Amino acid sequence: MNKKALYALMLALLLPLLSYYFVKYFSDQAVVLPRHFLPDSTIDKTVSGKKVSDTFWHKLPDFSLTNQLGNKVSWNEIGRKIVVADFFFTHCPTICVPMTKNMKRLQESIKNSDKVGDRDPGFIQFLSFSIDPERDSVPQLKKYADRYQINPENWWLLTGDKKIIYDLALNDVKIALTDGNGNDSVFNHTDHFVLIDKNRNIRGYYHGLDSAALAKLSEDIIFLSLEKDRTKKSVFEGKLELIAIVILSTLALVGFLLILFKRRPNK
Repeated sequence: MNKKALYALMLALLLPLLSYYFVKYFSDQAVVLPRHFLPDSTIDKTVSGKKVSDTFWHKLPDFSLTNQLGNKVSWNEIGRKIVVADFFFTHCPTICVPMTKNMKRLQESIKNSDKVGDRDPGFIQFLSFSIDPERDSVPQLKKYADRYQINPENWWLLTGDKKIIYDLALNDVKIALTDGNGNDSVFNHTDHFVLIDKNRNIRGYYHGLDSAALAKLSEDIIFLSLEKDRTKKSVFEGKLELIAIVILSTLALVGFLLILFKRRPNK
């Protein structure tokens, strides 16, 4: 084997490994994923001789509600999508209309964004839970959706069992609601949009009337779409160090054999 062939072999072996670490390093530096909220429990364990803490984050429970098209929906229909949720009611005289308009702008910006590399927003679902389900019937939600030209493909206005909605908001999402019992001036609810990841863990709260918060939400949606799915293990997971050792050992062996052959006397 001549020197050019050896160098070519070394480059062929090293280049994929170096490229992986280069991309991984700069990806880790550039992307700051939105943090988790609402831990359920934490356990300590030992990994490779080091004590680490593993946190179990609160997973939002399933629900069965009806959207503006009259379809019964739950987390099963949403699947493993990123979710942006808020709480509203169609008779709201204050913040609901501007929040709806901002949610629509967000929906359209995600759909048209080149950052995600896909003009189909199939990775995200928008949910608006009515806190006044007695008056917000399916026809009323449909009328509201038509008024603001809400695309039902990935944005559902939800109504149904009041207890399910209020338990979800107060006990699981942990946001404040006040039941006005049909009196619009007494209803009180949060102006937050809630970001939920594919595992139904909460990853952020954003003021729906604040432009800076909305810009941050849009950015976090993109970052969250790039997050690795921890439920799917790569065939190379935990084996990169072994692969590196094998490659370096192969290079060392090739170099040793080349030196050995060059020292053998010609017959």
